[in-house]
Amino acid sequence: MNDPQAELNQLRFLERVQERDLARTRRWIADEERRQSERIQGLAARPPAPDWLIEQGLDGRAPVYVHAGGCHMAGKRSRGVTQDQARRALYERVDACPHCRPDTELGVLD
Repeated sequence: MNDPQAELNQLRFLERVQERDLARTRRWIADEERRQSERIQGLAARPPAPDWLIEQGLDGRAPVYVHAGGCHMAGKRSRGVTQDQARRALYERVDACPHCRPDTELGVLD
């Protein structure tokens, strides 16, 4: 014979397990919402990409290329510069990137 109290105890145990699972799932959701919010805030706070870049050589000092800001060939040793600084570098014989051709866009032609 089935004990009605035992069945009720089992159902209450199952309820407690499911409540813990639901609470854990809600914590996961809250954590993910917080991470997404932080990611969005970080993207919004990021400064705009520079319009012009100068890529430094391996020694970290001598510039080797001038790039347009969105150039996919700009290396990790690139830093943002103003339009005047980019134009001056080209006049000082720093090579223009052969992919993005900043010399053409800046009107600095040989």
